Amino acid sequence: MPIDGTVAAGFGPVADAFAENFASRGETGGAVCVTVGGRVVADLWGGTASGDTLWRPDTLVNFFSVGKGLMALLAARLAGDGRLDTDAPVTRYWPEFGAAGKSAVTVRHLLTHQAGLPAIRRRLPPGAMLDWRLMTSELAAHQPWWEPGRAHGYHVNTFGFLVGEVLRRASGRSVGALLRAEVAGPLGADVHIGLDVAEHARVADFIWTDPHEVVLGLPEDKLPEDKLMERNSYLNPADLSGIGVVNTAAWRRSEIPSTNGHGSARGVARIYTALAAGGVAGGIRVVDSGALAAAATEQVYGDDLVLNRPSRFGLGFQLTQPERPIGPNQEAFGHFGAGGSLGFCDALAGVGFGYVTGQMGPRWQNPRNRALIDALYSCV
Repeated sequence: MPIDGTVAAGFGPVADAFAENFASRGETGGAVCVTVGGRVVADLWGGTASGDTLWRPDTLVNFFSVGKGLMALLAARLAGDGRLDTDAPVTRYWPEFGAAGKSAVTVRHLLTHQAGLPAIRRRLPPGAMLDWRLMTSELAAHQPWWEPGRAHGYHVNTFGFLVGEVLRRASGRSVGALLRAEVAGPLGADVHIGLDVAEHARVADFIWTDPHEVVLGLPEDKLPEDKLMERNSYLNPADLSGIGVVNTAAWRRSEIPSTNGHGSARGVARIYTALAAGGVAGGIRVVDSGALAAAATEQVYGDDLVLNRPSRFGLGFQLTQPERPIGPNQEAFGHFGAGGSLGFCDALAGVGFGYVTGQMGPRWQNPRNRALIDALYSCV
């Protein structure tokens, strides 16, 4: 596969790892961009985007849960300037949310996957995730699967609607508009939640080779409660996670913030370059440093009721953990996305990192992003 781009002296191992991803780890198209101390040390792209179209430095691709990191940043921004209180009940911003015994659920519960709302029980029709009002109304009326605050479980797809509706009501803008106006636009970062049709021509098709690793064999009414919750987290509606629709115009232009964010490696790295420096890049501050530090502080760590493995979160950000390290330093935080895409920063090493890929890969221990991270830290 053709590979292009630049790499600074001393960072050759990153280029070697990227090339090896194509040679032996199944990469078909993707890009990686890395900064250290605000300086770009690797900016690489390769493979194909769609058909015979080669990947370009400005190629966009669906990066799935990397978008949750953008939402964590937006929440921290609003908290830092007083528009959002993370310890307030959700009902302060979204009164309808208090139904079904949820009046005590806080914004912090939403950001830390403790709200007990990772899935909707009532079977929804295909395409329902494209209807913001429908999804948020269903979640507002829903009874939690567990007592909020008692445990945490990854809100795979509902996180975007839950946190996104609070952000919308607190700021007066949709998540995508808020991202454009207050973060991506000022930074010049090529990341999007809800992609304008004019940008669709530069989006790589996403290759989905395997379904979600969830229980599918039993009829829904025969599933035990925990397995129904797990399956519905990914598959209610059936195309909630993007299966079968990820490359459609309707999917790309909608705002499904947990799941359908689009961006380039350069765009993701630009965001995390700012976060590595306490929230500022090129003289532009996008988040208060204290609010960012709070968002990157551990809130929950341990058994995850949805993933069935350990997970560790700050206020929306994934934090490095022994079971899934983001480099060697405890300061690292960001968010992985399905397929292997990843954005993170490490203030101690001064690292901003963006990797995007055009096909599904292992979700938990992805050899492609792992190789890139290991190669980077062999150089710093």
